[in-house]
Amino acid sequence: MMTLTVLKLGGELFEAAPARERMADLIAALPGPLIVVHGGGKAIDAELQRRGIQPKKVDGLRITDAETLDAVIAVLAGSANTSLVAALVARGVKAVGLTGVDAGAGRAAHAAPLQSTSGALVDLGLVGDPTDADPALFRTLVNAGYVPVVACLGVDDAGQVLNVNADVMACRIAAAMGGPVELVIAGTTPGVFDAAGATIPALDVDGMDALIRSGAANAGMVAKLNACRAALDAGVSAVKIVDGQDLKTGTTLVAGVRA
Repeated sequence: MMTLTVLKLGGELFEAAPARERMADLIAALPGPLIVVHGGGKAIDAELQRRGIQPKKVDGLRITDAETLDAVIAVLAGSANTSLVAALVARGVKAVGLTGVDAGAGRAAHAAPLQSTSGALVDLGLVGDPTDADPALFRTLVNAGYVPVVACLGVDDAGQVLNVNADVMACRIAAAMGGPVELVIAGTTPGVFDAAGATIPALDVDGMDALIRSGAANAGMVAKLNACRAALDAGVSAVKIVDGQDLKTGTTLVAGVRA
């Protein structure tokens, strides 16, 4: 059985046309079955500004009201997803664009209020925590030779669309697929850095915990590490955090016994 790759892309890796073309070349060269999960990057803020809506964030986290969600959907399910799918199709990849809403494949629950650095509790609005991924749709597509390209929108049990974290969605999908699965999270940095700013080639669970405790990992990386650790705990074969410029350079995360 060939290893399935679940590749998560930050939206900033394919927003501009030259970057999108380069990313499509890299994806088209990947061997074996593939699922792509992506975010929206700065394109969401640009769409909000185009609509005359001031982006609202607390400690870097987006507050998503109904107007903001409309813009998020327009970017994620619309321009971002379609442009990436089109670039892949041009390279002979049988890419299919969808979101976690389709067939209820990406279930989510409303995120609980978070405590900000000021100490106040902040309701993030229509933001969800991915809770489960139904692998049936993804398996059907992958087994037929297609590449699902999944925008990070989830849906709750009442049918409310929610803005969800792409890293966590990718981890949930990887864990749900079963079999040999490699999760690759691509971003703008070449892996996980130590306190001196050097890339760490490999980290086990104890190493992840130590890095988080030391404060060397910023809030965004802590969230990535926690999501990746959950994927390892769920049986994902391999997890990597890599540089989006080559999809290779970075850090391999491995399972281990916690201290």
